[in-house]
Amino acid sequence: MAPQMLVGGGLLRGATWARLLRRQSGVYSASHGFWSEEIREKLAAFPGGSVDLLKRESGVAVLTVNNPTRMNAFSGSMMVELEERVGQLEGWTEGKGLIVRGASGTFCSGSDLNAVRAISNPQDALTRLLRLPLISVALVEGRALGGGAELTTACDFRLVAPGSVIQFVHKHMGLVPGWGGAARLVHIVGSRSTLRLLGGALKVDPEFGVQIGLADGVLEAPCAGDSAGEGLLQQAEDWLGVYTRGPAQVVQAVKRVVVSGRELPLDKALMAEKDVFGTVWGGPANLQALASKSKHK
Repeated sequence: MAPQMLVGGGLLRGATWARLLRRQSGVYSASHGFWSEEIREKLAAFPGGSVDLLKRESGVAVLTVNNPTRMNAFSGSMMVELEERVGQLEGWTEGKGLIVRGASGTFCSGSDLNAVRAISNPQDALTRLLRLPLISVALVEGRALGGGAELTTACDFRLVAPGSVIQFVHKHMGLVPGWGGAARLVHIVGSRSTLRLLGGALKVDPEFGVQIGLADGVLEAPCAGDSAGEGLLQQAEDWLGVYTRGPAQVVQAVKRVVVSGRELPLDKALMAEKDVFGTVWGGPANLQALASKSKHK
């Protein structure tokens, strides 16, 4: 009975963790998400493409940006769908990992400019994507340009296919990132490399990406006769499996303490870590590990 009480108390602490992050951002509304109905209606006026979500029994989901006639650029309706898909993943208790990819051999070329003019940006949806209690990886095949490059930074890791390019092209358009990509990029590669990537609009190929820490690995080119997209997807899932192995509750707890440490002031991060610890202490995985004395294996 005691372990159940501890786990139950931990669930309440998990809610505390979520509230701390919401206070930090100061913009989230539980009843309406980040966007008002008025903004959602404006976005829906720019249709095209889709954001597809496939949840697998393995606990790893695949989120596909699907608008190949526009190099997978986000339309207004796709921005709405992105927020909806992220909401579905936030409530996925069995989830452990997420692969974000583009359809038809390219990642994403940003957004429909008409849709962008209708609202400020989908920055908040990408913030929620990064905060998901799932370990996420961007599978970059082909080009990730502008907002597409920013989308890669909303994942925990980035795997790149041979011949792929990540490029923050905003300067060529007289802009700077507006989807939170600059702030996230600084956390990933540091301020000096971020200045180089944004100021020079540099093309980041797989070798350069690994060199500066933007890419976490380069995938192998599929064998002749294999479906390129499916082969790369399987490689990404195998790579991610190292980090998603084990019970969903433990994997999600790992992600939560990392997000807390990254985003919250130290005193609040320490409090959040203690609260998340309570969600797994005395739980099935913890008890099984103690019984098998697997601490040092």
